[in-house]
Amino acid sequence: MHITIFGASGQVGKAIVREALKRGHGVTAVVRDPAKLTEEHERLNVVTGNILDPVSVASVCEGQDAVISAYGPTFGEEQELLEAARSLIEGVQRAGVKRLLIVGGAGSLKTGPDTLLMDTPEFPQELVPLARAHADAYDIYRLSDLDYSYLSPAAVLETGRRTGNFRIGMDMLITDEMGSSRISVEDLAAALIDEMEDPYFVRTRFTVAY
Repeated sequence: MHITIFGASGQVGKAIVREALKRGHGVTAVVRDPAKLTEEHERLNVVTGNILDPVSVASVCEGQDAVISAYGPTFGEEQELLEAARSLIEGVQRAGVKRLLIVGGAGSLKTGPDTLLMDTPEFPQELVPLARAHADAYDIYRLSDLDYSYLSPAAVLETGRRTGNFRIGMDMLITDEMGSSRISVEDLAAALIDEMEDPYFVRTRFTVAY
């Protein structure tokens, strides 16, 4: 497949780029600063683009089979997630692409029937604005006409190794027998490309954890 990846120079974005290339896909990696993405591959095209500008989005998505967003705002600019969601939807639609996959946040996952992770005492207070912005952005994607899939990571997302072994859920936070909810960046990338190649969670959210 030919895919465009936004946020390709971030920790998650780089892992997604590597996973997609390893599986034989052609990747257009969209970054603000090309110097931050040093990956080189014959099927990798690094371009400068702006996810907040629908015209820029459309120009780098033209002719692609799918679009992936691993975009994350800078601290204090969390509301840009909403602007990015609207711009991404408009730009992808202009480009004529139907398939959109988004890496979102874990904060809006449920820990009980009426409790969200971001509302629990254990959730870091400094991350609440980001979690709420991710939740609001998810609502924007839900109302779009695109065949989107929204991937929420486990509560703890960390650099590790790719195992290919993880559990998959939907709106509930996945925890192990010790109550821990974790996933490596590498396995998160694997789960996202799995969904791109073999769609199952179309027009909904899913989550992965060990």
